[in-house]
Amino acid sequence: MKPRILILMHYMELGGAESALLGLLQSVDPARADVDVFLYDHRGELMKYIPTGKVNLLPEVTAYKMIERPFMECVKSGHIGVALGRWLAKKTVDKSPVPTGKDNIRIYTRVADWVEHFVPKIQPDVEYDLAISFLMPHNYVVKKVRAKKKLGWIHTDYSTVHVDVKRELPVWGQLDYIASISEEVGEKFVDTFPTLKDKIIPVENILSSRFIRQRAEEEVISLDSNPSTIKLLTIGRFSNPKKMEEIPGICRKIVDAGIDIKWFIIGYGSVEIEQEVRDNAQREGVTDRVILLGKKENPYPYIKACDIYVQPSRYEGKSITVREAQILCKPVIVTNYPTASSQIQSGLDGVIVPLEVDACAHEMADFICNKEGQARVVEYLETHDYGNEQEIEKIYQLAGA
Repeated sequence: MKPRILILMHYMELGGAESALLGLLQSVDPARADVDVFLYDHRGELMKYIPTGKVNLLPEVTAYKMIERPFMECVKSGHIGVALGRWLAKKTVDKSPVPTGKDNIRIYTRVADWVEHFVPKIQPDVEYDLAISFLMPHNYVVKKVRAKKKLGWIHTDYSTVHVDVKRELPVWGQLDYIASISEEVGEKFVDTFPTLKDKIIPVENILSSRFIRQRAEEEVISLDSNPSTIKLLTIGRFSNPKKMEEIPGICRKIVDAGIDIKWFIIGYGSVEIEQEVRDNAQREGVTDRVILLGKKENPYPYIKACDIYVQPSRYEGKSITVREAQILCKPVIVTNYPTASSQIQSGLDGVIVPLEVDACAHEMADFICNKEGQARVVEYLETHDYGNEQEIEKIYQLAGA
């Protein structure tokens, strides 16, 4: 008898975790397992790519939808309990200072701690063989699902975020398994939660090379008509971890070195950070070279059209877009964030450059001018498959297939 698997996720907007979930769903073999997908909110540009011939998308439950909707929409919908839980979370979240350089994610756990009391069970008449919470907080898979085994996924480098360990630990502790997307991400998580070490299992983000290459052919993109202009591309949310506000300064220094580049950015997110990128481009005199393209439902034709893909982040768990660019055989530049070496073998399948702006610009300029080095990277990428659909076997095994 085939095992039954449930996967919980917030929504399907453009993002790394959402792309990783799509990769997992695309890899599902319906002959091996029956997979249900429960989205808290049926929204996002990637909804239409859910392979409903392979998995079963469960109906939306309005109480869950209201968890991240505007507060007054939540109240007007009649879900007063969810609204109350969100209000109580805001009032009771730990407000102690956040260490410099860390993102404060305590509110997400606190919201779930309160809201879990006001949302219904998920598929209460079904006992699953394996229930997966694909993105934290994992309260709902712990408290609202019946399953023989439960798994929560880590997509974040926990050395870069500030958490309420006392409140998070009991939730993580009730999971049977904790999936880490890389060895380094797992180690950083265990540094924060040492008692959970034995629950960690490695499961990489699953990417389908075939799916990505197919989508790259759906549209023909020309980023710039001048063949001598080097076309750089960065994809990501406008957020502190992605460090996009420093792109104009880096661009200015590369241009001052006599290199003709245009740096294209696909993304959305913080309005404040997006405006900071625009203001910095104005200040540096590179508004004609740093070009914001906004959201793109299908970014793959843009990756195909660029000369070099750049990930200038402060930190990453394990960047989905870097692997997607490698699948499309593009030279990749990443900054030396803590987990960079887990993804790039510098000089072989990409290059790692310093985080500091001046040194970053200098080494980027060197690589942009190093056509032989780029050709070697491309040759290596063309002979290696950066897809990893076989990772789905780990999920089947956990479910008892």
